[in-house]
Amino acid sequence: MSAPLPAVRMLGTRGVPASHGGFETAAENIAQFLIERGWRVVVYCQVQGAGRVTEDTWNGIERVLIPIEREGPLGTVRFDLASIRHAIRHHDLCLTFGYNTAMFNIAQRLHKIPNVINMDGIEWSRERWGPMKRSFLWTNERVACAIGTHLIADHPCIRDHLARITSAERISMIAYGAHAVTSAPAAPVKQLGLEPGRYVTLICRAIAENSILELVQAFSAEPRGYRLAILGRYTPDSDAYHRAVMRAASDDVLFLGTVYDPVEVAALRFHGVAYLHGHTVGGTNPSLVEALAVGNAVIAHDNDYNRWVAQDGALYFRTSDDAAACLDEILGHPARREQLAAASRARHAEAFTWEGVAVQYEELLTRFLPRR
Repeated sequence: MSAPLPAVRMLGTRGVPASHGGFETAAENIAQFLIERGWRVVVYCQVQGAGRVTEDTWNGIERVLIPIEREGPLGTVRFDLASIRHAIRHHDLCLTFGYNTAMFNIAQRLHKIPNVINMDGIEWSRERWGPMKRSFLWTNERVACAIGTHLIADHPCIRDHLARITSAERISMIAYGAHAVTSAPAAPVKQLGLEPGRYVTLICRAIAENSILELVQAFSAEPRGYRLAILGRYTPDSDAYHRAVMRAASDDVLFLGTVYDPVEVAALRFHGVAYLHGHTVGGTNPSLVEALAVGNAVIAHDNDYNRWVAQDGALYFRTSDDAAACLDEILGHPARREQLAAASRARHAEAFTWEGVAVQYEELLTRFLPRR
């Protein structure tokens, strides 16, 4: 009788195929790597609607499809709870992405099921949350540190933060990944009214902590002969910050709305001459890693998070004037731009390939496989 395959159940994402964000992309890539290495991987997926839980298989990944009628944060809470209730019936190793509902992970602890938790960023510290949400996230961070079998930090700053709460021996540092992009179709770019090689990109959630206003002001300060392509949902009628950003934009700024198709996003990145990254908080940001993977020259906010990720592949700013000077340097000097692009690709190859990331996940998960 053959031994059972090593098995892991992935919780905390909306599921696969990835179409929402970084955790979903991570789950998909890590799962496919593990399957190729002989693992059995089960991913919990949130689907819209009502009815019973169903199961199927996608690209070798076993999926547990949990219908949730409610949208938004409350729907996510219900999905997480339903996922954990299902998972604990099987006693497989769990890999949980995020700690936002860590209080529910007490169930794994009570059933003596190993649960490795990717702790994401220091979510409770973000200015956009009100006092109640901050308190909720802070509490769940502490709960996760107390009951998780082992913790994953995706950045040295996150590892150092967690080490002030729990033992450093319970924390492993594994970054986020991206696939290298060496070619991309130009058609998606042209369909959006852009000319390949004549624009820069800015891709992020439209909130103040991502320095969008400063970057738009810097770009719009003078004619540049390039366009600025901004991805994200902007609602100027109901959001004062969005309104300020759009008022500051010159005619060369193009608001493209939300674009989720990974091929289209990769093409936009690849054919842009630079990427603007204004994130001021967080760990290893997926959007920044993807910019390195396509060989973008990067202009990034000057903080420890971004400097560790991009290193020599970026110029750094703190003010709008700083960002304008960075744009002058990159757009006005092709040789400097190529130097930064080469450094971006080298940094990605060194630290952020999915193959390298997934190997680290496998080595870690193997340590905590339950004994049969």
